[in-house]
Amino acid sequence: MTSRFLILALAAGGFLACSSGTNTGTKCTSASQCYPGLDAGALSGPAVCLDKAPEGYCTHECATDADCCALPGECQPGFKQVCSPFESTGKNYCFLSCETADIAASDAGITDANAYCARFSAQSFTCRSTGGGSANRKVCFP
Repeated sequence: MTSRFLILALAAGGFLACSSGTNTGTKCTSASQCYPGLDAGALSGPAVCLDKAPEGYCTHECATDADCCALPGECQPGFKQVCSPFESTGKNYCFLSCETADIAASDAGITDANAYCARFSAQSFTCRSTGGGSANRKVCFP
C-alpha cells in the first residue's frame, strides 16, 4: 500500500511541476487559448500558438530574455525562459531554456537536458537548437 501511495504522489508531483503556475508552453490550437486568466495585452509581445509542436505551444514574441516571464503567472517560477529566434520565422519567441547553466540554476535535481525537457515541458520534448541562425539557443521543444 505504501509503495502505491508513493508512486501516486510522485506522479502527481510530476504533473504539478509541469502544469502549475505556467502558461508559456501549454498546448493550444490558436493564440486565443494562450495565457488564460492573464491579460494577454500585458505580455511583452503578441501571444502566439506555434504549430510546430504536435499539440501547439503557447508563447509570445519578445526582444530580450527579460521579456519572458515578465508578467506574474506567465511562467513557472525558477525555470529560465529565453528569448530566441525560431527557425526561419524571423521572429523571437520565449521558450523554456535547456542551456546547462539554466538547468543548474533551476535546482530541479536533473542534469540531463533531454530528461529536464521531458519532465518540465512535455514528455516528447527534447533539448534542441531553436534554429534561428547565429543567435539560436538551446530550448525544450519537439
